[in-house]
Amino acid sequence: MHRVLLPLSMVVLLATPADAQEWTEYRNVKDGFHILFPGQPTISETTWKSQAGFVLPERVYAINKGVERYSVRVIDYTNVEQMGLERAKKCPAGAEPCLGNLELAGIGYWKHDVRGAQNYVLLSYLAGGAQVTDMFWNQLSRVSGVMFQLTNKDQSRTFGYIAMHEMRLYIAESTVPRGAPEPAIFTQSIGWLDKDGRSIRYLRMYYHEVHGLREAPVPPVGEAGAAAGQGNNQQR
Repeated sequence: MHRVLLPLSMVVLLATPADAQEWTEYRNVKDGFHILFPGQPTISETTWKSQAGFVLPERVYAINKGVERYSVRVIDYTNVEQMGLERAKKCPAGAEPCLGNLELAGIGYWKHDVRGAQNYVLLSYLAGGAQVTDMFWNQLSRVSGVMFQLTNKDQSRTFGYIAMHEMRLYIAESTVPRGAPEPAIFTQSIGWLDKDGRSIRYLRMYYHEVHGLREAPVPPVGEAGAAAGQGNNQQR
């Protein structure tokens, strides 16, 4: 089935969960994203164990509205290369599965860990007992990612988008009761900010496994994206 992202104005009309609440833009420069939230999210710190076993910092931005939950998880892979180098120092002599290689896999297999991060998130949902009812490639502001839909054990449904941008893994997910409309206004509104808080929209597709790892130059940013305003609820 061919899928097209709807303009945000149409999304608002078609999917307004959480009692038609007011949605406002939340911007966070530190973690490089903006998104529509039904209120001000709480922020918590935790860690994420990657598929290669690296323990990475994670921040969770979340709002609970009754039985509905909206969250953005940001997992920071910025220091994973250094973690791979530290791991290699402790490897037994000749232990190639621990060492990896410099060019393709990265020392300690850190590059493969980054390339497979999105798939590993989906695997974690399956391990938790959720059923994947839909999954497809998509892009937001020309950053490649994966849209997914899950049916949970209690028959609630989770809708989400997973993407990597500049060595951070982003998981925007919303869970609503069985029969509730898809909260597309949330999952389709996530976008990216540069270090100065300006919105980013690439002129060509950005693929993190290529551009994030700097195996090719990062695509240029359009003028409209580079000049976007600072918006509401900005956090540094």
